[in-house]
Amino acid sequence: MVAPHGIKGEVTAEPLRGLPFLLHEGMTVALTPPALNRDRFCRVISTDAASGLTAFSGIDSLDAAEGIAGCYVLARADEVDVGPLVAAADDLIGRSVIDARYGELGRIVEIMETPANDVWVCDGGAYGEVLVPVIEPVLDAIPEAGAISVHVMDGIVDAPAPEADAGK
Repeated sequence: MVAPHGIKGEVTAEPLRGLPFLLHEGMTVALTPPALNRDRFCRVISTDAASGLTAFSGIDSLDAAEGIAGCYVLARADEVDVGPLVAAADDLIGRSVIDARYGELGRIVEIMETPANDVWVCDGGAYGEVLVPVIEPVLDAIPEAGAISVHVMDGIVDAPAPEADAGK
C-alpha cells in the first residue's frame, strides 16, 4: 500500500517493481505486517489496475486507510492468476544485471523466493555468484528487454567498490 486516498477508505496500491498488478475484486488478501486493532484478512471490494486505487472490506474511513498504509498485500496462490508472474520471472532469467559502481554483475540464472523478498542469483560476471535482493532501494530500472540497472548495497558484492574516476 502506498497511501490513503479520499475519505471512504480507499488506498493506492502499487505492485512491486517489475511485477504486474494482480489484485481483483472478490479476492481475499492478508495485510502484512498486521495492522493494529483490525483483522489481518480482508476482501478486495474494488480495484483499478491502471491507477492502483483499491477498496478493501473493513477499511471504510480515512483513519482506517491510514492504518494500513505501508502494509504489503499477500494473496493465496489459488486466488491469483500466476500466469503474469511466471512470465515475468521467465523474462528475467538470462538478463544481464548492471550496477553503477561494479559494472556487470552477471546474468540472472535463478530467482530465489524468500519470505521477505525475491533474490536474483547472478552469475558469469567478474565477481562470481552475486545475490541481488529484489527490493526498492536496489532496483533502478527494469526495462522490458535488455540489461537491468541496480544499485547494490555495500557487502552484496564480495569485492571492494571500484574507485570513482577523479575527473567525474
